[in-house]
Amino acid sequence: MSDSPPSSTPIKPDDQRPEHPDFWCKRFGEGVTPWDAGKVPAAFADFVARQRAPRNTLIPGCGSAWEARHLAECGWPVTALDFSPAAVGTARRALGNARVDLRCADFFTFSPAAAYPLIYERAFLCALPRKLWADWGRRVAELLAAGGLLAGYFFICDQAKGPPFGILPEQLDELLSPNFVRIEDAAVDDSIPVFFGRERWQVWRRC
Repeated sequence: MSDSPPSSTPIKPDDQRPEHPDFWCKRFGEGVTPWDAGKVPAAFADFVARQRAPRNTLIPGCGSAWEARHLAECGWPVTALDFSPAAVGTARRALGNARVDLRCADFFTFSPAAAYPLIYERAFLCALPRKLWADWGRRVAELLAAGGLLAGYFFICDQAKGPPFGILPEQLDELLSPNFVRIEDAAVDDSIPVFFGRERWQVWRRC
């Protein structure tokens, strides 16, 4: 019997770990962005049109920031975050002259001056390894004002290998129900291929 200690699981390089900016820098740098619809999805555009007044909006993991541009063009104040410098560079080009507060920042350590009335979710939660889900749930609750809304798209399935990482309905409820009430839930008919048939448009109100 060998006296040598058991071998440990090797740590993956940063560009193979989706919780690290290098993972996303590599993909944006190579132009491999299958999660990017290149447009504003219909349910989100409809949601914006239904609001009585603009809502100051936070978009974490903004990627190319198409939705941020749409909000700015509608006269909404919007802060778009991404912790990947390459993603921020892509967003800056897509935004053009749109008035968006674009920041290279980590959602989990970002500290705004005040809570937001709206957080928009699209392909951010499903980009996070499951070990970060509880932190995500706590963070959205911290960053939203009472009565504020978490609105967006959720990748509902049991796809453990990702990104995108699927989440089951009961898992999403567990993350959000302590601080939120779901007020909208609808099927999505304009998903891009990587999400097709497995997305739900949902809106949650902060208690």
